[in-house]
Amino acid sequence: MATIKNKIIPNLWFDRQAEEAAKFYTSVFKNSRIGRITRASKAGFEIHGLPEGTVMTVEFEIEGQKFIAINGGPLFKFNPSISFLVACNTKKEVDTIWEILSEGGTALMELGEYPFSEKYGWTQDRYGLSWQVMFMGGHTMKQKITPTLMFVGEQCGKAETAIKFYTSVFNNAEIGEILLYGKGEEPDKEGTIKHAAFTLENQGFAAMDSALKHDFTFNEAISLMVECKTQKEIDDYWEKLISHGGQESMCGWLKDQFGVSWQVSPTILGEMLQDHDKEKVERVTNAFLKMKKFDIVELKKAYEGR
Repeated sequence: MATIKNKIIPNLWFDRQAEEAAKFYTSVFKNSRIGRITRASKAGFEIHGLPEGTVMTVEFEIEGQKFIAINGGPLFKFNPSISFLVACNTKKEVDTIWEILSEGGTALMELGEYPFSEKYGWTQDRYGLSWQVMFMGGHTMKQKITPTLMFVGEQCGKAETAIKFYTSVFNNAEIGEILLYGKGEEPDKEGTIKHAAFTLENQGFAAMDSALKHDFTFNEAISLMVECKTQKEIDDYWEKLISHGGQESMCGWLKDQFGVSWQVSPTILGEMLQDHDKEKVERVTNAFLKMKKFDIVELKKAYEGR
């Protein structure tokens, strides 16, 4: 399995279970680890409600895919519009991962044999996060875990447009294999996407349309964070992602034209928030909480007390 350098990192919004969930996920998968933990400062309590010193974010990695778990409060809940496809070498591996992930959760597609896989299941785990666990047979796996976007409701039928948009925004991007719905697969419209693979910054993603009735769509519970080293990168990704009807929000967050949430964030911010000097952390926190698009120069000024 190739090592992937993640520029785009899924952020998972929990109420207050971020650390617990990170420990759970890293126990399920091999080649996993918990990384940097950011704790709340006094600044911003009226927004995040976290007492000083409590866990705010937990970075973790499973099978080469980085994640960040956020203790964000009860505002947003996971739903299957974004799921994570787990590619398995053996049926036994499918059984093992399925058993652990599905315990205390809800099966969306029961574990079994399907036309596209001899063993596959789709489950929402105990936290509500969605996983597709799939035996790949003889298929080559470029990465173990693939974030998958499902376009439903008003967004159904837009998967192809979205893939073309995302591959125009990011570098080292390409569209891979596309499987379309055919005649007789109603309610899905012929020619819409049953499953499509694409890469952004050499990371694999997948997308699909579903015309079935669903009571959910994309929301902020799962956002895709783009790590940027320079202000030019921040400016470019921000302007491109909000184009064609996207919406900017606070603290580096935005929604694109399809309703998918993104965070465009400078890598230096995470380093600043790890500083042992509480006053520096509070100044930086107070500064970024007032920003929509992040401004590296202003963050540096706050950090240095200027």
